Amino acid sequence: MGKRAKVDGDRLEFIPPQMPTLVEQPPEDEGWVHEAKLDGYRTQIIIDNGGVRLYSKNGRDWTTKYWPIALAVELPCRAAILDGEVIVSGDRGTPDTPELEAAIWNEPSRLVFVAFDILHLDGRNLVPLPLLQRKQALRQLIEPGLGKIQYSEHFEGDALAIFRAIEKTGLNGVISKRADSRYRSGPSKTWLKARYSRKPISNC
Repeated sequence: MGKRAKVDGDRLEFIPPQMPTLVEQPPEDEGWVHEAKLDGYRTQIIIDNGGVRLYSKNGRDWTTKYWPIALAVELPCRAAILDGEVIVSGDRGTPDTPELEAAIWNEPSRLVFVAFDILHLDGRNLVPLPLLQRKQALRQLIEPGLGKIQYSEHFEGDALAIFRAIEKTGLNGVISKRADSRYRSGPSKTWLKARYSRKPISNC
């Protein structure tokens, strides 16, 4: 069925991720919510009758690489597709890409999955729903705390103030998303990525 998940009872299929467009600064008009940009690896968790599987953003099965996360998935659902990021906390408590690469091979127990979207839940395709409805369903699924499966909070209000506040935490940017947008695989103008670097924007 292409980019949509199969109905409950079959093995769910990987859905190509929605990718944000890089911009100089977050949008300041209304209708957007903002999340901290994490320095990790984009990952999709699929839960169904076949168990738990984790995929890279290109659809490669990385379950064996992320095995501690796969073992930790105990959510109150029969089937789900979660979109998020695999990270490892650095010395300052912020995600750290070099440490993540090292942890995958040497200390996989340090890996954490931070979920920021849900695309399927117990036989229901959530892709057409507005972002905030999907976030609400995701929030009800994941218990608060610092476990291996965490929820990515979003913020509303002054985008630049949020941008500067997140910068002080040591994170490197903000992902802004249209609150009323559906999930669309591929490059997107309803998800925008603003970094703190002053270097010119490139496509790399």
